[in-house]
Amino acid sequence: MLPAVGRTVERHVHRADLGERDPDYIRDNLPWLWLLASVWFRADVRGLENIPERGPALLVGNHSGGNMIPDTVILSMAFSTYFGAERPFYQLAHNLVLAMPALAPLRRFGTVAATPENAAGALDAGAVLLVYPGGDHEVSRPVWQRNMIDFDERRGFVRQALDAGVPLVPVVSIGGQETALFLSRGAGLARALRLDRTLRLKTLPISIAAPWGLNVGDFLGHVPLPAKITIQVLPAIDLHERFGPDPDVDEVYEVVVALMQHTLDELAAERRLPVLG
Repeated sequence: MLPAVGRTVERHVHRADLGERDPDYIRDNLPWLWLLASVWFRADVRGLENIPERGPALLVGNHSGGNMIPDTVILSMAFSTYFGAERPFYQLAHNLVLAMPALAPLRRFGTVAATPENAAGALDAGAVLLVYPGGDHEVSRPVWQRNMIDFDERRGFVRQALDAGVPLVPVVSIGGQETALFLSRGAGLARALRLDRTLRLKTLPISIAAPWGLNVGDFLGHVPLPAKITIQVLPAIDLHERFGPDPDVDEVYEVVVALMQHTLDELAAERRLPVLG
């Protein structure tokens, strides 16, 4: 049964289709989406000028908020507002997120399946690409670890930037993990149900969220709490300029994560109360 579920999800995900991004759709929907983000999340996006004005770049961010991914939506809107909807911007997401009917419009904002082919294709086409190395591991972390960068030692983003020869731009967000009461990643439960084999899921998060109360898996999404979300874009890093002609992947990883953690600590110090900000 579980393999059949996995195959069903795969059939409902459009693969390697960067052409689904729709600038006209983005322009038409930006005003009311920004109003919603401003009222509900009091969204504050800083440092967009640190993204190179032209050409490809790899944005690497920490990820929060379960399957509802408010940080991704807010950053996508901010990017298109600042640079214009015509500038290509893509975000990698898990197949399960793309298969959720309520999140289908994300494809028209440039959200595509997190595959090496999509990543390479976007950067080769001169686009800006947003990746979340922590994936479901980080997005499902318990709320008491909300102010922690946790990529689970995944270094693929460094190799991706080096292979493509593009600058690396760290992006740090805070507040998303306060949009529900995340209790556990549920990694043991995911293994017991073999979700790593059927759905490529290593977690089955357990949370308390509206309207479900106890929410296991977040497969149907949830109504996010109106937590204040702040996003800080850090200066772009030319990996060869900073780390030499043959950068060490481990060294780059450690430096980037430490830089992002320092920024997250600073953003956390600005907050007075959870959710309220």
